[in-house]
Amino acid sequence: MKNKVIYPKNGDGKNQTLKRQLTLPLLTLYGLGVTVGAGIYVLVGTTAAKAGFFAPVSFLLAAVVVAFTGFSYSEFGTRYPVSAGEAAYVKNGLNSRRLALLVGLMVATSGVVSSAVISIGAVAYVGNLIPLPPSVLTIILVLFLGMIAAWGILESVIIAALFTLIEIGGLIFVIYYGFSINPDLLNNFGRLIPPFELVTWTGIVSAGLLAFFAFVGFEDIANVAEEVKNPTKTLPKAVFYTLLIATSLYLAVVSVVVLIVPMDALKTSAAPLALVFDNASVTTQGAFFIIASVATLNGVLIQMIMASRVLYGLASQGSLPKKLAYIHPITRTPVVATGFVVGIIIMLALFLPIAELAAVTSRIVLVVFMLVNLALLRLKLSDKPQPTNIFQVYIWVPIIGFLSSLLLLLTSLI
Repeated sequence: MKNKVIYPKNGDGKNQTLKRQLTLPLLTLYGLGVTVGAGIYVLVGTTAAKAGFFAPVSFLLAAVVVAFTGFSYSEFGTRYPVSAGEAAYVKNGLNSRRLALLVGLMVATSGVVSSAVISIGAVAYVGNLIPLPPSVLTIILVLFLGMIAAWGILESVIIAALFTLIEIGGLIFVIYYGFSINPDLLNNFGRLIPPFELVTWTGIVSAGLLAFFAFVGFEDIANVAEEVKNPTKTLPKAVFYTLLIATSLYLAVVSVVVLIVPMDALKTSAAPLALVFDNASVTTQGAFFIIASVATLNGVLIQMIMASRVLYGLASQGSLPKKLAYIHPITRTPVVATGFVVGIIIMLALFLPIAELAAVTSRIVLVVFMLVNLALLRLKLSDKPQPTNIFQVYIWVPIIGFLSSLLLLLTSLI
């Protein structure tokens, strides 16, 4: 059974569709670009404040929790390889058009707010290189990234992929530099194994909630499924590789940082990875500073692409004004939706209290995860004919995905 997608017509009366150009390497780099970023560059310190030397275990715990929802997304992404994936999943699984629209708007909101938050960080980094007022620099950077997003999916994802390689290179640089200044680092890894004590594991689980947000973003892969070559095979592999590579990098980086950086300094730092280079040369520090700038810009670009595709998908499904579904005949990208997203990002970054909105958005992501798992569970239990030419998971996967997301959400509210 194949799921047919009806695309909106542009003004010339011809059906315009998004172009399938994303291969497995590009899709994996896209997923890594949105997953590996601000989380690992910022959250190590706050995670260590709760879990201490056992922060790597918190990241491993978060990875296990996220993996179940990741597999649910993989099946849904092959069932319905369309933009605004979560909305389509909920609509078909829970049979609610209103709930689907709400989920789609929640996903778009999380992407737009994340872009605004990250753009503020990007301005802070780039501002040290380009002496312009923050408001002016914000507008310039967001507009520039918006033009890249509207240029074309292949071009924008290739640029994001290059940024991602630089970003990952920065994390590998942290690992390499850590071992270069402390060759006996491997002998100290035994300190990272936690004892079976209630107090210790309470801190690890509490820190796991923070570490979880470092993995948020892999689900954005589903929102470009309409532009993926052979999504039935490519999408599940991209989700798996994204989570595997991100988890490996996180565990290595966090282990090096907690073993090298004094814990008192680490717990209070907003830029924990930079502490690894405190005694490095000016050139080394400058190189890492540039990499951090690229990482933040990459985060804005990828979230911008995701949010515009969600709005396009909702419009093409008839849930939002049709103008947002307009696809430019040359670039084959949703230029109206992209322009709308760019405008909202600029307004949020300049005028609204982003910190509070970001905290709410994190909880929104958990609610979306719960609904997606619930939708897949109901779909599997329904009398509808189950397709055979898709990636499928066992029924207990969405059950665990739902319960683990609910547990994290309740923990965040305590």
